[in-house]
Amino acid sequence: MNYKEIATYIVIILIGIVVAQHMNVVVSGSMEPVMYRGDIVIVDQNPSSVQVGDIVVYKATWVNEDVIHRVKEIYKTSNGSTYLITKGDNNPVPDPYPVQYPDQVVSKVVSINGQPLIIPKIGYITLWIRGL
Repeated sequence: MNYKEIATYIVIILIGIVVAQHMNVVVSGSMEPVMYRGDIVIVDQNPSSVQVGDIVVYKATWVNEDVIHRVKEIYKTSNGSTYLITKGDNNPVPDPYPVQYPDQVVSKVVSINGQPLIIPKIGYITLWIRGL
């Protein structure tokens, strides 16, 4: 292997690491039919705002994985804290606990004309490696 090949592999790995920071793998069917288990969603790591209808990735207090669900309601408390009521599109009821914004929100799924950017099924490799 020559130095050009090694350099090419290093560049490809570095690009993969950078790109991977802007992606999340869907681990359940809670957002079907919008996205399916094993799909990869493109995310904005630093969303400037979140609105009702946006799909967010957040650190749930009720499960040990990040959750990708839609914002159904936003409210502020009397002390100025902001909370999101979230729900999987395929779930019959909202998530069990409100999501504190921005503290629990990891990222927001990027959408174009209301459609989330998804790479179908590629995430199954990650699910397999993680044993999910």
